[in-house]
Amino acid sequence: MRETGLLVCLLASCLLAAVVLSHRPVIIVHGLFDSSSDFITLSRFINQSHPGTNVTVIDLFDRSASLQPLWKQVEGFKEAIYPIMQNAADGVHLICYSQGGLVCRGILSTLPDHNVHSFISLSSPQAGQYGDTDYLKYLFPTFLKSNLYLICYTAVGQRVSICNYWNDPHHRDLYLNSSDYLALLNNERPNPNCTGNPGYIGHPYCRLMNGDAFFYTLQVFLRDSFGLKTLYSRGDLVMCSVPGVEHVYWHSNETVYKTCIEKWLT
Repeated sequence: MRETGLLVCLLASCLLAAVVLSHRPVIIVHGLFDSSSDFITLSRFINQSHPGTNVTVIDLFDRSASLQPLWKQVEGFKEAIYPIMQNAADGVHLICYSQGGLVCRGILSTLPDHNVHSFISLSSPQAGQYGDTDYLKYLFPTFLKSNLYLICYTAVGQRVSICNYWNDPHHRDLYLNSSDYLALLNNERPNPNCTGNPGYIGHPYCRLMNGDAFFYTLQVFLRDSFGLKTLYSRGDLVMCSVPGVEHVYWHSNETVYKTCIEKWLT
C-alpha cells in the first residue's frame, strides 16, 4: 500500500511537471531607452501566473543604443531570438513593448520560418508616430513636431530609430519616399529586406495591446498590405485597452497584464 501511494505521488509529480513545462517560452523585446532590467516586474507576473515559463528579456540595444536604426536592431534581436525559437518545438510568444513592437514586426517579416504563436504588441506605435513626447523634446529641443520632418526625412535622420517610424500626415510624399523602415514594413513601397510577401507578419495570433479602433480605418489595414486584415478576418487579431494607464507603465501594470496578456501565454 505504501509503494502504491508512492507511485501515485510520483505520477502526480510527473503530471504537474508536464503541466509546468507545457507553457511556451516567452521572449520580451524592450522599447526606446529601456533595458532588460526594466522588465523584471513583467517577468514576475508571467512566472506567477504560468509557473515554470522560460522568460527571456533580450539584452540588446539598451538605453541610448536603442536610437540605432531599426533594421540594424532587427538583425541583432533576430540573431538572439532565433536560437530560442529553434529550441521551442511548440513555438514561442513574443511580447514587444513600444518601439520594440516595430522591431518585432521587422523580425516577423524577414524570418520566414519563425514559430511565433502569439505576437503581443504592447503599447507600440504600429501606425507610426506624430506627436510630442518628453523624449522628443529631449532629443530635438529646438524642433516642433510640425517641422521634425525636416530632420527625419533625410538620410541622416533615418539613422535615428525614432525617425524610422515618424509618420507626418502633412508630408505624406516625403514619408513614403524617405522612410527606410515603417513605409517598407507597411508595404507602402517595395521592401528589399523582406522575403516572400513584403512586410507580411505571417501566421501568428496578433494582439495589439493599448489598441484603438482607429487602426481599423487605416489604409494599411483596409488594403491588407501586410496581412493585418487577414488576421482580423480569421479572428486572430485582438485589441485590448486599459484606460488610465500611462504609456511607460504598460509593461509593469498588473491590471494590464491580467486583462490583456496573461490569457494568451499558454
